Amino acid sequence: MLRHQGIQRLAGSLIGLYLGAALRTSRWHIDADPATWALLTGQTGQPAIVVFWHEYLPGVPILWWRAKRDNASLSLTALISRHRDGRMIAGIMRRWGVGSVDGSSTKAGKADKGGSSALRGMLALLSAGKIVALTPDGPRGPRRVMQPGTAQLAALSGAPVVPIAAICRPALRIASWDRMIVPLPFGRITIRCGTPIAVARRDRETGLATIAAALDALDHRRDKA
Repeated sequence: MLRHQGIQRLAGSLIGLYLGAALRTSRWHIDADPATWALLTGQTGQPAIVVFWHEYLPGVPILWWRAKRDNASLSLTALISRHRDGRMIAGIMRRWGVGSVDGSSTKAGKADKGGSSALRGMLALLSAGKIVALTPDGPRGPRRVMQPGTAQLAALSGAPVVPIAAICRPALRIASWDRMIVPLPFGRITIRCGTPIAVARRDRETGLATIAAALDALDHRRDKA
């Protein structure tokens, strides 16, 4: 049934309504230094690559809503899988003004379906000074295992990578491959933003490990509020 487009649209609408209610009734806090926040809100005029583990996806719109307060003209585009779950996620994000680029992760021994065109699309956006977002362990995992595309995009574009995490309390953990975190209404959400990371064009492996370590470190950072 979930393969039927009508069912997908209905499910996407219901999920979008729930998340909208949960996020709007929660208390927000953005943990970011001034320089990082200026970059994320487009005040520097420079491109940026926002990355977060797939499990944090439901809480991330808080960052977008807060950034739009400081820069109403800000645009954000996310890399979304061509899988049916990805199409549903893209539909939900469109409700919140987030654009999408279709793509898929490259797996060892398998053809890259859409990855090359997605890379070109993201590079074009970054070259125009835009901000893009992606989940480096998506769309199907393994959980918290970096795919090489993130470092490749950063190395080719020269854009800094900003790791973030959406810490939601209270929340539910879904029994999915990523153990996705679903915020509950009237909770507290902290968006933790790490220091921007530059990836050298000829040292992508080191860049990949640095980004993964930075993402994991955000789980252990103390809230400031």
